[in-house]
Amino acid sequence: DTVKMLTGLLARQERGVWWTTNANVWGTLAVAAFSKQFETIPVSGQAKASFGDSAQVVKWGEQVAKDPAPVLLPWPGTNMKPASLNISQQGTGAPWVTVQALAAVPLKAPQVAGYSIKKTLTPVEQKVAGQYSRGDVLRVTLDIDAQSDMTQVVVDDPIPAGATILGNGLGRDSAIATQGEKSSGWAWPDFEERRFAGYRAYYGYVMRGKFSVQYTVRLNNAGTFKMPATRVEAMYAPDVFGAAPNAAMVVK
Repeated sequence: DTVKMLTGLLARQERGVWWTTNANVWGTLAVAAFSKQFETIPVSGQAKASFGDSAQVVKWGEQVAKDPAPVLLPWPGTNMKPASLNISQQGTGAPWVTVQALAAVPLKAPQVAGYSIKKTLTPVEQKVAGQYSRGDVLRVTLDIDAQSDMTQVVVDDPIPAGATILGNGLGRDSAIATQGEKSSGWAWPDFEERRFAGYRAYYGYVMRGKFSVQYTVRLNNAGTFKMPATRVEAMYAPDVFGAAPNAAMVVK
């Protein structure tokens, strides 16, 4: 039963790690103990993986570390015909294999797994009513509802490419445009990042209930911008999160 228990233990990983720091420590010790008892034969030779018409070979030896680089095999075309994944070990030992299917799937509906998040855009300075133009200033409000108390929470919200988050004190910043920013609730960020890619706030502790955060952004480039989802997540419990898709933004 030990092999089955270890397989179940590894199946609880996400992206190669367990959910918490403690779980990673205990999991590493358990895997090391298993390896010492059941994996005494060193791995040698080579392993071959094939998927459809694509194949790659990993040669075991001094030039390859104990944890080799991932082998990436493309999807077998767009004809939707079934294809088999075949993996074989040619040599001594029995190396472990982790199989993942990677695909870029856009988020079309909000996800609630401990947090719900709602994003609102309010014009502060707008050249033409009803549309976004280059040079407009917007107030972004993020309303978040936490279902339980949690430590180490991050709020991450993307902005259009080339836009600037005001309040960083750099050149062309506007202190007047940020005067109306307000936050509510019993959560205060320990640190805020006003990055080129978006706004990010770090909270040491978030109580159960609702809270909101605001920031101000200026649109600098014209175009149609597609952005990833707005996300709030517990850093040491990534299964507790919330995500909301962002519609494409058109700036004239």
